[in-house]
Amino acid sequence: MTMGKIIFYEEKNFQGRSYECMGDCADMHSYLRHCHSCRVESGCFMVYDQTNYMGNQYFMRRGEYGDYMNMFGWNNSIRSWRMIPMYRGSYRMRIYERENFGGQMYDCMDDCESFMDRYHMSHCMSCHVMDGHWLMYEHPHYRGRMWYFGPGEYRNFSSMGYGNMRFMSMRRIMHSFY
Repeated sequence: MTMGKIIFYEEKNFQGRSYECMGDCADMHSYLRHCHSCRVESGCFMVYDQTNYMGNQYFMRRGEYGDYMNMFGWNNSIRSWRMIPMYRGSYRMRIYERENFGGQMYDCMDDCESFMDRYHMSHCMSCHVMDGHWLMYEHPHYRGRMWYFGPGEYRNFSSMGYGNMRFMSMRRIMHSFY
């Protein structure tokens, strides 16, 4: 398995104190007071604006993020993060129109720019990820807020802290992103 490496900086443009990490962290305050820029040297990560992997999320892959708060439109700095394991197999997810796997159901094996265009479904409220790692977006064409979904059952997005989020597009996290 490929390890990820991410470096966080207290100030914009990679200034101030830094913290280098190769895994998950539920609370950044143990290492830095705040974070205003970061550099992903390898791997892929989901970063969160609240501790314990909560709040707004953003997907980061190899690259430099000198002013990510402005770039993402965030008011808060990164508070926690997770490394996303590399995956090279087939991708499979079932999406459902309603909570608790209700309503219309579709098997998905590739990216989908618009649930409405492809499935005539206005949104997705629950899913079961059988294979792979996925990002789901609140608007068509991979726009708006995003959330990470790894293998598992997600019966009720609103009870998972997503509020009244309704996902309308999705994308696989491919090995080429690493």
